[in-house]
Amino acid sequence: MAGAFSVLPPLSTTWPPDPLHEPQFYRDVTSRRVFAFVIDLMIVAMASIVAYMALIMVTVMTLGLAAPLFILFAHPILGLAYHVVLLASPASGTLGMRLMGLRAWSVAGGRPNGFQAVVHGVCYYGSMAVTSGLICLVALFNARRLTLHDMLAGVVVLRDI
Repeated sequence: MAGAFSVLPPLSTTWPPDPLHEPQFYRDVTSRRVFAFVIDLMIVAMASIVAYMALIMVTVMTLGLAAPLFILFAHPILGLAYHVVLLASPASGTLGMRLMGLRAWSVAGGRPNGFQAVVHGVCYYGSMAVTSGLICLVALFNARRLTLHDMLAGVVVLRDI
């Protein structure tokens, strides 16, 4: 199911696909994104634990000189890097998104570019930190199931059918 189309879904008269005429691209996107978030959260948490353990060992071996590196490997920075790199990759989505059969697309068509991935990641982590995730409820009130960070970055998340 995932990865059935490699470049773009079949283009209709409008891009992104109209949810009324092509609902298959939007079916269960919101619930799939929730599960993708949980998967991505677990992946980033495990990577953070490994990074912190390695950093503790390096800090002890350098008698504390490496302690300032804890700031660079803070959980949000690692999560942001994970999000940005994978969203701008040829797969156009994080590991959680790919496992849930979702793919991010630019509203102009094609994969999100690096700038869009950075804007999407920064707005995502920023809005989640400020609103504790309540901002994602925006997706329940529009037909394309776009969140605020999707709108700001010019990205739409579709099922990979």
